[in-house]
Amino acid sequence: MAESKKHKEVSENIAQLKGVDYNNGKGADIITPSQVIEVETANSVSDGLMQLQGYRKPSYIAGTDEKAVKKALDLTKNTTIGVMDKQGRIRKRSTRKRR
Repeated sequence: MAESKKHKEVSENIAQLKGVDYNNGKGADIITPSQVIEVETANSVSDGLMQLQGYRKPSYIAGTDEKAVKKALDLTKNTTIGVMDKQGRIRKRSTRKRR
């Protein structure tokens, strides 16, 4: 599936904020020494949950807009996955422990 302009824009902005490069290949979109972030649109939030399986550090879904953030908050209830908005502000903290 082709990457949306919004997804690319938000991914690059958050990666820049975190001081790392955006990974547009396989795996999570943004990987920092202390976090893993998967950027998703409202239609792809559930895909993001699958992408984050297996990561052992605090993991986040970053929504490209408020609709995506709301859906992510709903889908991550009772999980260790956190949620960020498109500016990288944490809306739900990940409870995964750093290793």
